[in-house]
Amino acid sequence: MNQPLSRGTPAIELRNVSCRFISPDGKATVALRDFSMSVARGEFVAIVGPTGCGKSTTLSMITGLLKPTTGEVRVMGAPVDGIDPRIGFVFQADAVFPWRSVLDNVAAGPLYRGRSKSAAHDEANEWLRRVGLEKFGKHYPHQLSGGMRKRVALAQTFINKPEILLMDEPFSALDMQTRTLMQDELLQLWSGTGSVVFVTHDLEEAIALADRVFVLTARPATLKKVYEIDLPRPRVTSEVRYDPRFIEISRDIWHDLREEVQIG
Repeated sequence: MNQPLSRGTPAIELRNVSCRFISPDGKATVALRDFSMSVARGEFVAIVGPTGCGKSTTLSMITGLLKPTTGEVRVMGAPVDGIDPRIGFVFQADAVFPWRSVLDNVAAGPLYRGRSKSAAHDEANEWLRRVGLEKFGKHYPHQLSGGMRKRVALAQTFINKPEILLMDEPFSALDMQTRTLMQDELLQLWSGTGSVVFVTHDLEEAIALADRVFVLTARPATLKKVYEIDLPRPRVTSEVRYDPRFIEISRDIWHDLREEVQIG
């Protein structure tokens, strides 16, 4: 069954946001135009759109790394003002320290937040167990496969108990089999505990994971349509793709997305 979402203050709100960049030669480029989005607490939202349409820009504004030119971004009901420790971010590239062991990489967050080394390592070992890497704590990132490094990145993020998780094409560099396993891993770790905004170029990935899919137009991007993904949870991504409803939703979203890809 789908989990009920909180009807209180949204975890994330973007209100009529526009974002313009000025190049070194003085040329202005509008990445987002009059874009609005609301994400409920505990909701998993995916954003899809043509290449270069501003999907990653949206994440940067939520984190506070980038300010909108116009409009407002709010997190947990308050305007974004700098980096928020309640937000976790998983990038496309692995954000691991190559000189640290897997255990020390995962323990870095709790240590930074003031936990003792012993307590941080206990937490890190528990998260390594949860992502299936309990036997690899003494290894270093270069000794791991791409999928294993991505599990380290997930453990690094979830150990900090983020209320909001932002993900920028985190699995795009993985082969299809590993990618599918990581999608299921993510859903099991998340299971409605926080809000997720997931940027992807893969339409099937978006549908398999999300409660709602936001489709952006070609640049300058604005919101074209929001799709409710009424597939039951819990989901197994390798199986849900064969559900007739999944195929129907995929066909409908692709009709909208294809127009924008052709324009872009």
